[in-house]
Amino acid sequence: MNVKIKLTIMSFLQFFVWGAWLITVGVYWFQNKQWSGAEFGAVFSTMGIASLFMPTLTGIIADKWMNAEKLYGILHILGGLTLMLVPTIGNPSDFFWIILLAMVFYMPTIALSNSISYNALKINGLDIVKSFPPIRVWGTVGFIVAMWITNLSGNKASANQFYIAGFVGVALGVYAFFLPKCPPLGTTKGEKSMVKMLGLDAFKLFKNYKMALFFLFSMLLGAALQLTNAYGDVFLDDFKHIPEFADSIVVKYSTLIMSISQMSETLFILAIPFFLKRFGIKKVMLISMIAWVLRFGLFAYGDPGSGVWMIILSGIVYGMAFDFFNISGSLFVETETDSSIRNSAQGLFMMMTNGFGAILGSIASGIIIDLYFTSEVGKDWNGIWLTFAIYALIVAFLFAILFKHKHNPEKIGDVSH
Repeated sequence: MNVKIKLTIMSFLQFFVWGAWLITVGVYWFQNKQWSGAEFGAVFSTMGIASLFMPTLTGIIADKWMNAEKLYGILHILGGLTLMLVPTIGNPSDFFWIILLAMVFYMPTIALSNSISYNALKINGLDIVKSFPPIRVWGTVGFIVAMWITNLSGNKASANQFYIAGFVGVALGVYAFFLPKCPPLGTTKGEKSMVKMLGLDAFKLFKNYKMALFFLFSMLLGAALQLTNAYGDVFLDDFKHIPEFADSIVVKYSTLIMSISQMSETLFILAIPFFLKRFGIKKVMLISMIAWVLRFGLFAYGDPGSGVWMIILSGIVYGMAFDFFNISGSLFVETETDSSIRNSAQGLFMMMTNGFGAILGSIASGIIIDLYFTSEVGKDWNGIWLTFAIYALIVAFLFAILFKHKHNPEKIGDVSH
């Protein structure tokens, strides 16, 4: 089988596993279990907790002792089996721990899948810059397909979503053992301390005012991402309690409507090179923050009736909000840090967004929604989304004032690097 096809299948299944339950777990939680919002927020923090330490640990294992594709396979098999246990859980505390265990296995596979792809493409003499992006796009397609299958099969509020994700996870784990070999390279001679081996020397970047601010805003935007993942589908599904919207397409196929966000991602990826070279990293990141304001604001006033256009437009601007920050942010780290700590710096970027940011957004939003926006008649979604929009607007305002960066088109180069 062609190496590109092998890697494309891996990318597709990698994000299929996540898409099968990530967007719909809120519907399952609130509709089937009726557990609290604060407890649900804690569940969504598991991705952040796992991202704080697992990518680093598994990276060391893959670098020193075990083939990356084998480690990748083992993690997916264990993660898939763990997800299959979720339907047996009867209380929110155990649910939290099982999902945390599943995320401990899953989150490091994202970085490992990139490493496996880069290595395979290099071995086969292929240009990574040209070959990898078309492969990675299929990951987003896999996420979308999983969302559609979960919704169209009537499982967005069912425990079956975890069986779907778990089965595919195990299948991907087995498939991984047939991927191109990615052997450990061993300890380099220059590594003389545990600090350098773990990449902890990248934390010295916090001594730089500009970099410290960048990582701070990375955390704050990472929190915004969790808000839309955790509550988007729940919000659309809740319209079923309003008689005039109960039988609307938005309610019946809420997960499909949410998938517009992922479809939008694939389009805005193509627009990033133009925007980066034309406006620079700071403006592109600022555009991302304004897009988050629009994402939440449109949700606040949208409905399945005359306001359905707002819900659809919210999905479209999500692609800009997500991609413009993640790709431009990663590029900023690539161009602004020394080559000796560049990989560690990228790990630090992931830690701040998917780690601390995810924990902040998940826990804080759950508590705030429970305290101020939940009553006996349900959730005040208008108030919830407006609060999130104000939060994003404040972050954008502070970023525009505090973050200083001069645009240099020559330094940006190719966005894919």
